[in-house]
Amino acid sequence: MTTATVSIEELRALIAGVLEIEPEEVTDQAHFTEELDIDSLLMLEISTRLETSYGVPENTVAVSGAQNLSQLHALLLSKLVGETAAGPVIRPRPLSDPAVRLFLFHHAGGSHLLYRGWAEHFPKGWELCLLEAPGRGQLQALPLIDDCDRLVDYFHTAIEPLLDRPFGFFGHSMGAAIAYQLTRRLHHDQDPLPAWLGVSAYGAPRSEAGTEGRPHLMSDDELRGWLRNVGGSTPQLLDNDTVWRQFAPVFRNDFTLLENWTPPHGREPLPVPLSTFGGRHDKLTGEEYLLSWQAFTTHFRGLESYEGDHFYLMNHQQPLAAAITAAMRAAAA
Repeated sequence: MTTATVSIEELRALIAGVLEIEPEEVTDQAHFTEELDIDSLLMLEISTRLETSYGVPENTVAVSGAQNLSQLHALLLSKLVGETAAGPVIRPRPLSDPAVRLFLFHHAGGSHLLYRGWAEHFPKGWELCLLEAPGRGQLQALPLIDDCDRLVDYFHTAIEPLLDRPFGFFGHSMGAAIAYQLTRRLHHDQDPLPAWLGVSAYGAPRSEAGTEGRPHLMSDDELRGWLRNVGGSTPQLLDNDTVWRQFAPVFRNDFTLLENWTPPHGREPLPVPLSTFGGRHDKLTGEEYLLSWQAFTTHFRGLESYEGDHFYLMNHQQPLAAAITAAMRAAAA
């Protein structure tokens, strides 16, 4: 099979083969779990066969969140026809001359797939750039980076050629820390600054690291339980030992990065408009910590709260995109 001829019928036949049913029973919209009874082990088998057949990154399908054949087909096409590139910057909707670029930074243990589907909610002239840290997605062959400043260096090099027009940063959880520190780096180097910075589900840096939790030092059972309690990770990842063994090092790496990062002392507020975002029931980051970002900017734009927990943004893509668009436009006015 070639990447140019991947069809939904080929995927239908592959899934039917795993399930030992007739292909016509795998309809385009049949829900994998509720209608086809695909559990985590069967999904892992499907994922493995697709990886072998099409060469997509390991476990991409197993943790993609695709719920039916149509969604799986769209995901696979995005991997094969060039929507994503083998580099740290993924542009779902590449534009030759975008009016604005918005860079999105993912959470600990995650990848650019956190922002899958976001591009359709933003203005047509905007180009979304999804940042991928090494050691995951199409960068699995690269070593993980467990130091904040080194990861900032990595992203700085990657995006520097793309800072030739107005741009903004939005980061969720660990991504918020990276987006903030990268903004500081641009300011220090007198490079172009983002027109706006959005930080989500992450409190403002404190001079001393917190002692609560320290997930990277937990046992496997403790860490899996902690992640279940926080919410947002799929059952396929936490309940399947084979999948967990693949992703546990990524979680530990990223939590090590966060817990060992000591923000610099005597920092000046950034001359960049900054907005904060969070879930009302977030067990990790409360309103007080989100509002503490006021001291880190000369132009604090307030807090946007949404129903949900630490991963509230999974259920609020459209209103969140509208809020980001409005904040970017207000900052540029």
